[in-house]
Amino acid sequence: MGNPPAVTTSFVGREAELERTERALDEHRLVTLTGTGGIGKSRLALQCAERLDPDRAGGVCWADLSHLYDDASLATTVCDAVGLLDHSRRRPAQALARWLADRELLLVLDCCERVVGACRRLVGELLAAAPGLTILATSREPLDVAGEYVVEVPPLGAAGEEGEALRLFHDRAAVAAPDLRFDTPAAVAAAAEICRRLEGIPLALELACARLRDTGPQELAATLVSRLDSLTDDSIWPRRHRALRTTIGWSHELCAPLERLLWARLSTFRGVIRLSDAQIVCAGGPLAVGRVADGLDRLTSQSVLRREGAGYRMLDTLREYGAMWLRELGEEEMLADRHAAHFASVAARAHTGWLGPGQLAWYRRVDEAHHDLCTALDHLLATDPERALSMAGQASLFWSCCGHLHQARAFLGRALACGPKSGPDRTRALWALGIVLTLQGDHEAARRAGEECERSARADNDAESILSAAHTVGMNLLMMGRPEMALVVSDGTLEELPVDPAAAPSVLRCRVIRLFALTALGRLDEAFEDALGLQELSVRYGDRWARGYADHQLALIHLLRGRPADAERHARAMLRSKHELKDSLGIALGLDLLAGAIASLGDGLAAARTSGTGHSFWRMVGHPQRGTPELGAIRDRWEGMAREAAGSAAYETAYARALHGDAAHGLSLVLHPDRSG
Repeated sequence: MGNPPAVTTSFVGREAELERTERALDEHRLVTLTGTGGIGKSRLALQCAERLDPDRAGGVCWADLSHLYDDASLATTVCDAVGLLDHSRRRPAQALARWLADRELLLVLDCCERVVGACRRLVGELLAAAPGLTILATSREPLDVAGEYVVEVPPLGAAGEEGEALRLFHDRAAVAAPDLRFDTPAAVAAAAEICRRLEGIPLALELACARLRDTGPQELAATLVSRLDSLTDDSIWPRRHRALRTTIGWSHELCAPLERLLWARLSTFRGVIRLSDAQIVCAGGPLAVGRVADGLDRLTSQSVLRREGAGYRMLDTLREYGAMWLRELGEEEMLADRHAAHFASVAARAHTGWLGPGQLAWYRRVDEAHHDLCTALDHLLATDPERALSMAGQASLFWSCCGHLHQARAFLGRALACGPKSGPDRTRALWALGIVLTLQGDHEAARRAGEECERSARADNDAESILSAAHTVGMNLLMMGRPEMALVVSDGTLEELPVDPAAAPSVLRCRVIRLFALTALGRLDEAFEDALGLQELSVRYGDRWARGYADHQLALIHLLRGRPADAERHARAMLRSKHELKDSLGIALGLDLLAGAIASLGDGLAAARTSGTGHSFWRMVGHPQRGTPELGAIRDRWEGMAREAAGSAAYETAYARALHGDAAHGLSLVLHPDRSG
């Protein structure tokens, strides 16, 4: 299953709801689990997805929508969930519909209530376009789409039967307080009373169990009875929300003052929360930096936070409560400013760290922080357009390589419209926009962005600006099939500005353009020497991105010169590099060359599998015609060799299986052929 949430606790009960949901998924294409926050909708959906017969569907993809607070990013979030890193200029929803059109897939949309209107429109469009698609949604309200089947998720122990609620209580109590024993009539009665008073709401039970470290079950039950009985005004909290709200409020009150402050301030985050991020964003006033780590651990022990990898995550319902208190404290704007300033700094340091041994770590950092970077950029566009322009340009090359082209284009367009009209930050944003537009195939718009970038760069009188402009113009010329002009642009600029890559990283990017142009023009001797030089420079300065493309061209030149073993070695090196950088376009290019090398070495079946996986990546980036038309005739020759070696029927079977299988799994088999058996 793709992108499932991290879960560290057991699943308890819910057999009736599981069976009902599974039956509904057999009979309906849209099933929505509804219920109040904390009732267990997401966990039930996850359990259904994990129990799904793998032969029944082509896979399960999970889209977490809990971080969305507007409609704009919904389609791109779902694209990420299904593995579509679309490089075309189509609307994300159109690209998504096309991608899913011939697939058998269960798509889980979790926490739709944030963007229920946008979900309604997107779900309707996808179900109409993709007959093999089934959607399981979780929401506090139905989506109201034709054909929707709604399963209302009840509390545990509905209809007076508290068995499941008790089982969950005992399970979580054993984790929270492993030495506690429920071996007396009073303790057993107290556990049953807690479950009854908390109405079997799983999140309320988990929060209550976290208190068993500090108090016994009888005291816990007495406190809950007192608190719930004191709430007689249902207009304050509707009856069906009182148990959960009361438990959250009580958990909040039992936190130490600094823990409550940290809880409120952490609600500003949208993704995984690193300790270092929390220290920078949340510390201040009475909450010293040195207290943040202890506060995170305390909130985790009280089930307010959950560990995820090396960081923490807050459930959406608890984030809502924290955000409410942040407003009450009058700190909402201050924390939004601080959060935005911090993630703008992350983008700036990632941009500065592009060259060097930390390049891969910065890629992963930007990818992990994607939701918080978007939130920060949204805030800066409204409050500090100058800083927003700088941040958009600094983050966008990472986003482009990681496949977030639609978001990069939208943010760059907004930042350029409202930010300063001159200066290096504007030049950088125009450079990044030109790259995005070229990758989307919008060559006329890319040409205009490139021309404006050139004018801005000359006004800057700065080497990096001028080289960046040459890079974006040259790349667009290459993709338009004009390698001679791309060579003129890159050569002219490199000769004009013979600077060190440490001072101007776009030197290496222009060298990539020059190398591709030389190969496309058939000047293979020059290209070979240039590729070796670029490889040496990339190693010296720690640039995996440029080194990957140097390996690509070395693989191509070796193939054209009849040296398939050398070509295979360089193609595999490129693939490893591009896989680490999540550069799907680079992966597609590398798989094409690796298939050719394997075919030339006589292994037709392996070439078929590699070619099919490569085609699946071309489809993933929105270029089903495989993106490199100048290699079309050469590819046909490689395919002919592979067919002859394997036999046409066997070739077709292996190719189709790889094309329609899981692309990530196919790539893993290509990268590790020894595991394919």
